[in-house]
This record gives sequence, structure tokens and C-alpha cells, in this order.
Amino acid sequence: MRRKEFEMDSQINQEECSGFLKEMSFGFLGTVDPDGMPCITPLNFVFHNGSLYFHGSRIGEKMTNLRKQAGVTFAVAKEYAIIPSYFSDPLMACPATSYFKSVRIDGQAVAVDDPHEKAEVLEALMRKLQPEGGYKTIDAGDADYIPRLKGVAIVRIDASRMVGKFKFGQNLKSSKRESLTKGLENRGLPQDTETIELMRRFCPHSIGD
Repeated sequence: MRRKEFEMDSQINQEECSGFLKEMSFGFLGTVDPDGMPCITPLNFVFHNGSLYFHGSRIGEKMTNLRKQAGVTFAVAKEYAIIPSYFSDPLMACPATSYFKSVRIDGQAVAVDDPHEKAEVLEALMRKLQPEGGYKTIDAGDADYIPRLKGVAIVRIDASRMVGKFKFGQNLKSSKRESLTKGLENRGLPQDTETIELMRRFCPHSIGD
């Protein structure tokens, strides 16, 4: 059963999901092949102007699948911390878990043909993956880019549904949450401090403050 306290389905939470997608650059595309079998393709993406885009060759498995069936799903996730059982129970393994964010988008894949939209999307992707620059700005009117823009496939997912799951101990009583916070503070791994901040942010008592 899906835990309701971890779901991100209100309007405010949809903004949280969009913010997470803007931070991330790698996810998993779910398609259906011509024989009806599900396929997963890991790829880079950019969330731009409220839509998710990815690029690639015009040939290959995912493009073949998309031409047959435009309905897709796309998933993005980030694990922030493994929570060992002994943070809250010295004996039982049951409390062991992990804290994470995940977002899934269901929708229709649409091939982008407009060179200006292609250029804008690829420039947004480059800014995400190569923020230090070191390349010529991608411009649909640039003679060097015109043939490359024609040759690359850009796909936009028009979402019909976006759902997130952000798990940071929202189901815990304050005493157990404090125990986990102490454990993370003492462990001091690189993302433990951020995990503590997210636990406090998404605590049911603090949401909306």
C-alpha cells in the first residue's frame, strides 16, 4: 500500500516536484515495444518551461517504440540517505530504510520538429550539463548548428499526470525522528546534513510554515 504521507500531489507539492526535476538531469524512460513488452531506457533530460525533454538518434529502440506507441512514463529519483536499523532499534532489522525523492510523469511523447524549440531545449540541456560554458551558444539560425539540429531527434513529454514521493520520515513520531536526526548528525556523511534539513522541512508539523 502506498503511504499517503509521502505522496506529493497537492498544488504546492507539484511545485516541489517541478523544482526537483529542474535540479536533476538523468532519468528512466518507459516505453512499450512493438511486441507489447515494456522497455526502460536510461537517459539525460531537461525540464524546461514546464515540460520534460530528451534527445537522441532518430533510430534505435526507443524511437521505434515511440513511433508505435506515444504513451510513455518517465521516472527520476535521488537517494539522500540510507537509514540503518540501529538508529532507532538496537536489535530488529525492520526499521532499516532509505530517504529519497522520486517523481514519475505519465504522458504522450511528441517529436519536436521546430528548429527554434530544438535549439532552445538543447541550449537548456547544455547549461545544465556544462554550466561552465566552453561552447558556442546553440542557435537555430547558426549555419554550424543547422544540419545538427536537423539530424538530432528531440522529444517532449506532454504530461497527463505527475506524481512524486518524497520520503523523509513524515510518518515518524517526534521521539523517533529525533533519534534518527541524532544518528545522522553523528554519522556525518556528505548528504546527511541535507537529509536532516529535508526531514525538518517535510515534517507534517512544519509544512505550510
